[in-house]
Amino acid sequence: MKIRADIAELLRAGLSDRAISRQLQIRTSRVRAVRSALGLAPHQPGPTPADSPEDLFWRRAVPTEDGHLLWPGADPRVGARLRHGSVRYSAFKIAFQIRWGREPIRRVTTGCTQPGCVHPAHVEDRPMREQYAAIFGQAAA
Repeated sequence: MKIRADIAELLRAGLSDRAISRQLQIRTSRVRAVRSALGLAPHQPGPTPADSPEDLFWRRAVPTEDGHLLWPGADPRVGARLRHGSVRYSAFKIAFQIRWGREPIRRVTTGCTQPGCVHPAHVEDRPMREQYAAIFGQAAA
């Protein structure tokens, strides 16, 4: 049996068979067969522990074909949230910290045209938005 690398990677990351089948648009039986071929135990329901909020961010963010990262099930108007231990984080804030290595100033929003995109290279805080507006005018704000 030829094992697809993308299935194996997602299995090793701890995703369920159903989540992988939905993400890759394949049959669940195919995922189960790869799990068996790799000698991995059946998926146990419930959240898998994450080492850090950044680790959890990368596990949950869903890449699109056009280079964006979307947060599953999030309403972009409200903001994406994730829980690490007993603390809740904004996925936008974590993306900003991943990219810029600092705390954002005020609210973080997506700077690209894709609503709800949480790609670290596409998020910006208030000073960044103000700088873009000063350079490009109010149309950029």
